[in-house]
Amino acid sequence: MESKKSKRSALIEKPGISLPEIVSSTAVNLVQKFRKIQPSSQELIDGILSGEISALSRAITLVESTNANHLAKANEVINACLHYANKSVRVGITGVPGVGKSTFIEAFGKHLTSLGKKVAVLAVDPSSTISHGSILGDKTRMEELVKDTNAYIRPSASGETLGGVARKTREAITLCEAAGFNTILIETVGVGQSETAVHSMVDFFLLLKISGAGDELQGIKRGIMEMADAIVINKADGDNVKKANLAKVEFNRALHLFPAKKSGWTPTTSTCSAITHVGIPEVWKTIEKFIKLTKENHYFFEKRAAQNQYWMLETINEQLKTNFYNHTEIQNLLESTKKAVQNDEISPFAAAQLLLEKYFKK
Repeated sequence: MESKKSKRSALIEKPGISLPEIVSSTAVNLVQKFRKIQPSSQELIDGILSGEISALSRAITLVESTNANHLAKANEVINACLHYANKSVRVGITGVPGVGKSTFIEAFGKHLTSLGKKVAVLAVDPSSTISHGSILGDKTRMEELVKDTNAYIRPSASGETLGGVARKTREAITLCEAAGFNTILIETVGVGQSETAVHSMVDFFLLLKISGAGDELQGIKRGIMEMADAIVINKADGDNVKKANLAKVEFNRALHLFPAKKSGWTPTTSTCSAITHVGIPEVWKTIEKFIKLTKENHYFFEKRAAQNQYWMLETINEQLKTNFYNHTEIQNLLESTKKAVQNDEISPFAAAQLLLEKYFKK
C-alpha cells in the first residue's frame, strides 16, 4: 500500500527581520540601576503634595505592600499627608456585577471633570480564590476617563480581605486627597459584604440597580437599602426606559419602609443612562444637596470622626491577626493542630484557644 504524500502545511511562519544579537550592556546596567532606585519618604511626600501621579502611585503601592519593611515608610508618608487630607467628597458606588458600575463611573467622572473637579477612582477588583490573581481591567473599561488629566484611576486587587475591599483603600483615600483630588469615587466588587466596608469610609453611598433583571424584590433588603443614600436605576435607555421608571417607583416605595436616617437625609431614587449620559448630572446634584444638608447639621463631620475611630480599631484587629499568623511557634503548631481538628481529636474552639494561649505566652 503506497504511503500518502505528505502535504506541506499552510501554517508556515516566514522568516522576518532578525533582532540584533548585540545588546548594549551599558544600557542594560543603566535600566537595572534605575529600577532599583527607591524614592525616600520625603521624596514621595513632596511628589504627592505637588500632584505628581507617579509619586502617588508609588506611595499607594507602598501602603498596599505586605512587606513588613515597607510598613514604617508607608506610615511616615501617610502621617505627613494627613494634614492635607479630608478636603474631598467621598462617594461609594456599588451594585451587582453587570449593573454597569465602570461605565457609570466613567460617565460620572467625565461630568465631574467638566465641572472643574479633580477625580480619583479607587476601583477594587475581585481576586480569584483559586489563583489569587486579578484582572485589574477598570482602566481598559474607562478608556475616556483614563486620558483625562483631571482624573486618576487606581485599580487594586481585593486579595483575601473580607468583602472584597482592598486592605489599604482607606489610606489610599488620604494620599489621593493630599495629591489634590477633591472627589473620590470608590467602586466596590459588588458581592458579599464589601458594601459595609465601603460605607464606613465614604460620605455618600450610591447603589446602582438595573431593571428587567428580576432583581426589584431581591434588591429590597434591609442591609443594603438602609445604607444607600441614593438608588440609581442604570441602563435607562432604548426600550428599557419604561422598565427603569417602573423599577424606580418600586424602590421608592421600599425606601419608605425603613426608619429615618441619622443624617436627616431622605434617600432618593432616579434613573440614568451611562451610555447617553441622561440623568448623570442629576446624580451629582443629589450628592451636593446631601453634602450641604449634612454639613449644616454637622452629621458630615461626626461621621468622619466616627469613621476614623472605626478604622483605628480595624487596623488593630488586622495587625493582631497578621502578627499571630507570622509568629514562628504558631506556624509550627498550626498544621498539626489543623490535622487534629480534622480527625476530631480536638474541637475547633479548644484548638483555637490552645493556639491563642500559646501566642500570648510567647
